Amino acid sequence: MTYTITASASTALPGEQPDRMFPKLSAEQVARIASHGETRRVKAGEVLSEVGEETTRFFVVKTGRIDVVKVSGDAEEVIAICRTGQFTGEVNLLSGRRALVRLRASEPGQTIELHRDQLVNLVQTDSELSEIFMRAFILRRMELIERRAGDVVLVGSSHSAGTLRLREFLTRNAQPYACVDVERDPSVQELLDRFQIHAEEVPIVIYHGQQVLRNPSNEELADCLGFNEAIDRTQLRDLVVVGAGPAGLSAAVYGASEGLDVLLLETNAPGGQAGSSSRIENYLGFPNGISGQELAARAYTQAQKFGARVLIAKSATRLLGNQKPYIIEIDEGSRIRARAVIIATGAQYRKLAIPNLSQFEGAGVYYGASFIEAQLCGGQEVIVVGGGNSAGQAAVFLSRTVKRVHVLVRSGGLAETMSRYLIRRMEDNPAIVLRTHTEIVELEGDDHLQRVRWRNNQSGKTETHDICHAFLMTGAVPNTQWLNGCVALDDKGFIRTGPDLSKDDLTAAQWSLSRNPYFLETSIPAVFAVGDVRAGNLKRVASAVGEGSNAVSFVHRVLNE
Repeated sequence: MTYTITASASTALPGEQPDRMFPKLSAEQVARIASHGETRRVKAGEVLSEVGEETTRFFVVKTGRIDVVKVSGDAEEVIAICRTGQFTGEVNLLSGRRALVRLRASEPGQTIELHRDQLVNLVQTDSELSEIFMRAFILRRMELIERRAGDVVLVGSSHSAGTLRLREFLTRNAQPYACVDVERDPSVQELLDRFQIHAEEVPIVIYHGQQVLRNPSNEELADCLGFNEAIDRTQLRDLVVVGAGPAGLSAAVYGASEGLDVLLLETNAPGGQAGSSSRIENYLGFPNGISGQELAARAYTQAQKFGARVLIAKSATRLLGNQKPYIIEIDEGSRIRARAVIIATGAQYRKLAIPNLSQFEGAGVYYGASFIEAQLCGGQEVIVVGGGNSAGQAAVFLSRTVKRVHVLVRSGGLAETMSRYLIRRMEDNPAIVLRTHTEIVELEGDDHLQRVRWRNNQSGKTETHDICHAFLMTGAVPNTQWLNGCVALDDKGFIRTGPDLSKDDLTAAQWSLSRNPYFLETSIPAVFAVGDVRAGNLKRVASAVGEGSNAVSFVHRVLNE
């Protein structure tokens, strides 16, 4: 097969801080790495890692040169060069997912080769090299996303709920992809004809220019991309964490860093509800704020750095808590065994009591305001429903790109439900209009939302507006349906823990220990609940992170009992 190099080689990917993306190690640092791996010779033209292979090997160049090559069909592009003292790899090395690029020796030389497990051990024990590697891996993944180096093409429509779902799934899982809009891209017909796709079949995902998935579920797409191939599901784990929001990620980081064998299950993507937040400004240590997606991505990488494994797009469907080890059934039929469990499945926004609401979900009605949704409504009028911090953050974020933001709340104001700094920003922003005592009563449209009718609940006055985008951020409904009542819940469906468990709760659950449940422990011993899913939780990111770390301390206790 003949390849064409479509761009000139450079020592680093174009972008910010190339010296940090492809740093040169000192001789002493190279020697430290060599003690953990194997030194071997490579030949010119030898392929060290191929696109689509499970990423298991890490290389440091002692002599010679390794090219990092983006492959697209029969064409290839050398996007970076590793010379003496430089190293290969990006965040896929931590997860063991498939390689996004080809590594090829373009000159004969010597390399130091480490297996993934050896690299993880080195990262955990050598703080200096850990900082260098982790920074480079993260920056490289960001550049690969910018270059769309995953060989994934999403063909869809901006009016399609399925397209939005897949875009969010790929984006929040940091998977590089290209997006083709059937309504805006003039060359789309050629692509549709090539793969025999009809426009009404979108969204379509094309992988490696060969495999075509028609409106795949998140699980089908994750399986196609090999997200979970490297994870052994038969292994007995010290700790299984269900849910990868801030609480679950915190538990995974602290558990893995303290030597526990941790498996994290996530239905969609790391970050949970907080992952869709445009900016979190009151989280300790981030004076300029941080997006929910960025915070989740950092925590996700951090958990993998310490050895936690993560199953993506796999939902827990049942907890068998009447036997040990505990068993968690997931939607594909697998059974995960655990000595201890942390439930961090969070909550979702409450849905409005509007008959045709589901018709417009993802097609004008959204439950998060990320960059993807903001792109869909630039220059238009939008509605944000809700009086909490998430609604305020969304309104401020959207006001930068839309014509006007109507914030609808049923109460008479925001003082009791929203942080003062957000209220002041909304008050000072001419693009934001607060409408108190107001609620949506009707949605209208064909394949996409076109009109919204709202009503003032004091005057009874009803207004109809040609608004195509509404962001709903009201209340919280716990994700506890999968538990089927096997742990004690309060009257709203949140999980009771620790001192909130009554004697009746423990009697009904047949609590068998002489001690009372620990703080955060449910009515089943060694099963804990943290974050928004727990009754009494403060519904703040900082609170969720704290509960996740605290739960791990109790896990150590129960494992030693």
